[in-house]
Amino acid sequence: MKKVSYVPLFGILLFVYNIMVFAVDDPAMAYSRNIIDTTLISGAHFQLNINELMIIVGLNFLYLEVFKSIRTSISAMIDHALSMMVFIVYLVEFIVVERLGVATFLILTVMSLVDVIAGFTISISAARRDISVAS
Repeated sequence: MKKVSYVPLFGILLFVYNIMVFAVDDPAMAYSRNIIDTTLISGAHFQLNINELMIIVGLNFLYLEVFKSIRTSISAMIDHALSMMVFIVYLVEFIVVERLGVATFLILTVMSLVDVIAGFTISISAARRDISVAS
């Protein structure tokens, strides 16, 4: 379990998204396909496609990553460094890979950036608090 905490969750999401994008001939058609298509009790027609599901998963991962940032240990610093590398891969792929130049991938890239910034900010704040308590 300890080693799993080193793995940035956005790295897993990046891996899954890349597999899904390159596994199909036309990613635009594949991701616009609905995975949930139902009518709610209110009568509203609800549809959820794969792109929207990826954003929902990304939001949940962002919450978990921010929660992991509370730790002030060596493993947290390794996690932050890995998260920074994952963000750089997101950014480079968004700019360079044509199939990944879509709004959904941009949103995931921004979430990864927020993860990096929040991780370092929270860790620095927690470290300051630890130092002031110890003094």
